[in-house]
Amino acid sequence: MQLDAELAAFCKAMGHPARLALLRFLSRHETCFFGDFSEIVPLSASTISQHLAVLEKAGLIRSSAERQRGCYCVDPKGLQRLRELMGRAIGPT
Repeated sequence: MQLDAELAAFCKAMGHPARLALLRFLSRHETCFFGDFSEIVPLSASTISQHLAVLEKAGLIRSSAERQRGCYCVDPKGLQRLRELMGRAIGPT
């Protein structure tokens, strides 16, 4: 059951189209600054910030203050864990 709860938390974090778009964008770029995201999703800065916080809390992305600007990247460990959990849940195809 613990694995199901962990997978459900990942799925919930990815359960919004804007968060999926942000995660996809980050997975294709090494790092991104906060201002870059407004080009990806047509949302206010505060809404983007909330979506990024959900992804970070789930362990899918990381943030840091680089040159006093918010810098974001994918957390490889989080994505690997998501892959493992999906593999266990779905099984071999």
